[in-house]
Amino acid sequence: MEIWINPRCGKCRTALSELTGAGVTYTVRRYLEDPPSVAELEQVLERLGLEPWDITRPDEQVAKDLGMKQWGREAGDRARWLAAMAEHPILIQRPIITADDGHTVIARTPEALRSVLP
Repeated sequence: MEIWINPRCGKCRTALSELTGAGVTYTVRRYLEDPPSVAELEQVLERLGLEPWDITRPDEQVAKDLGMKQWGREAGDRARWLAAMAEHPILIQRPIITADDGHTVIARTPEALRSVLP
């Protein structure tokens, strides 16, 4: 299992605590220090069944600076969103957990977090 976190995020810390409490073996990726590539983002989005704009944090200052709320949300716009997320990983929603079976969630709710626990 892998979890993408920002250590300053309360939901990330909660997820780590729950994973540890459940005795799950996992690896931590501090995605702000080790940003995912566009290809990695595409893989995660495919597993999530979501689009880049669905996992973007629009209230981050960089999103405001880029004017992302006005960006298109069609198939032809995906590359622009993915490039921005790879360049500015703070835009990526967190925590993202990928279970060993490939099941992936944005673990912001207790239900999402439980869905990846054994």
